[in-house]
Amino acid sequence: MTQKPRFLGLDIGDKRIGVAISDLLGMTAAGIECIERKNMAKDLAAVKATAERHGAMEIVIGLPQNMDGSIGEQAEKVKSFGRKLARVTGLPVVYEDERLTTISAIRTLTLQGVKTGHRRDLVDMQSAAIILQKFLDSKEPPPSA
Repeated sequence: MTQKPRFLGLDIGDKRIGVAISDLLGMTAAGIECIERKNMAKDLAAVKATAERHGAMEIVIGLPQNMDGSIGEQAEKVKSFGRKLARVTGLPVVYEDERLTTISAIRTLTLQGVKTGHRRDLVDMQSAAIILQKFLDSKEPPPSA
């Protein structure tokens, strides 16, 4: 199998940024870190350093749409961050619907026996992995019968 470009997945919140990376085959996503938000310049620099360290060629950001699909205030903040990140990194930025990913992340971690109450960083990393996995799954052709 040939190596595919790596993707960085982000779950951007007001306090933390969950980060995930795709594997070398572009098939699976795994949470790798949680960046504590400080200020815009430091946040952008931290994400850029992570992208460079892992050789990411594209960044997938979870877009927090409202349940009806509309774009609210939080989604506008995320899009603003994404535009700045694209300028700083020179990498393409795409958005993936992140509705219900936090709930899914908590369920997954709970099934694994992880108590999530005081481990919001784990939830954010798992959310980033779910966002990135949705993106990767949408890019993969369906398996042939």
